[in-house]
Amino acid sequence: MNKKPAPWTAPTAPLPVQTSIRLPGSKSMTARALVLSAISVGSSTVHAPLRARDTELMAAGLRALGCSVSTVDDQRWEVRPRPLHGPAHIDCGLAGTIMRFLPPLAALANGDVTFDGDPYARKRPQGPLLQALRELGADIEGDSLPLTVHGSGRLRGGEVTIDASASSQFVSGLLLAAPDYDNGVIVRHVGPPVPNAPHLRMTVQMLRAAGAAVDDSTPNVWQVAPGRMTGRAWQIEPDLSGAAPFFAAALVTGGRVTLRGWPRTSVQPVDRVRQLFAALGGQLSLGESGLTVTGTGKIHGVDVSLADVAELTPVVAALATLADGPSHLRGVGHIRHHETDRLSALASQLSALGADVSETPDGLAITPKPMTGGTFSSFDDHRMAHAAAVIGLRVPGIELDDVSCTAKTLPAFPRLWAEMTQTA
Repeated sequence: MNKKPAPWTAPTAPLPVQTSIRLPGSKSMTARALVLSAISVGSSTVHAPLRARDTELMAAGLRALGCSVSTVDDQRWEVRPRPLHGPAHIDCGLAGTIMRFLPPLAALANGDVTFDGDPYARKRPQGPLLQALRELGADIEGDSLPLTVHGSGRLRGGEVTIDASASSQFVSGLLLAAPDYDNGVIVRHVGPPVPNAPHLRMTVQMLRAAGAAVDDSTPNVWQVAPGRMTGRAWQIEPDLSGAAPFFAAALVTGGRVTLRGWPRTSVQPVDRVRQLFAALGGQLSLGESGLTVTGTGKIHGVDVSLADVAELTPVVAALATLADGPSHLRGVGHIRHHETDRLSALASQLSALGADVSETPDGLAITPKPMTGGTFSSFDDHRMAHAAAVIGLRVPGIELDDVSCTAKTLPAFPRLWAEMTQTA
């Protein structure tokens, strides 16, 4: 019998936090680097990868398909491609990157590849991706987890139309595997706007860095030509989404938080995050020491679309409950299908603490009210845990039912958070 985890009391910060942190690499970059390395010619190294549940499961999935993913040292993975084959079983956990990036690779394997994951993963949408793969020549049983890909060692590829309004990962998954398809792919999106557009740009940039020919000059159309990519050294940037709760701490406490090791140029949406934190009342700057957010202790209500940075919604919602006026968060209806229904979860948990939070079709309407401590349910979602931690900086007695879910993307989160608050 699994032992019920002990609640985690979010620490308060009576004084401004003043800290400098170094976070592990971006989950999104790590996942893409692993997939591209698995189908490139020659070995690749992945420097400063994120080592957390999602990426460890991604590495395990590639090993199951026949690739070699080995640890060189604390800061490097080496990936040596091998012919993809089954039979294999891939555990997706709760990771959208695995359930959407690896079936397009499994279609290239010789043999059957089965996929399954955590119970809630079976509810996450996958149908549009799987239907697109079928139209490109794949033989797949199932429209969601669990499913089986009957690989034949190659895939025809070609042109396909897809509604990717539920997840940009549908498009990214097809593009990442496309250089190995006989005819490459042309992916056309129809429907509401694709969310998280910066992640699609990251996919395109990383494909080109590996030597793939990608044309994204026409809106909502992506073309990848067939051809061999070359193994290379991938340098993974610190995770901007993972930094969000720490940046939020600067706003809540009127402090200063620096993310060390930030590159001068980035494939992550740093300009959009700068605009967002400025609207909330903070200042984000890039200097020699890293990426720094400075706050005044006063948070502004915002009316903003988070469509391009949807992963930040839980942290922004937490900030909105502490703001000086109402907020309306828009453009994130698709996060109902993430690790949990994040809009419903946020509305219920923030309201239980005393805030006035209601769901809208594509977001949340939040009016700050005095909040009190209480139990905050994570729903096994790391971003929900981040929201609880942010509120706990100002509201005493916030007890998170399970902080271990943060291991999905940042196993050291409880320690780093405690160290930061001790600087206040």
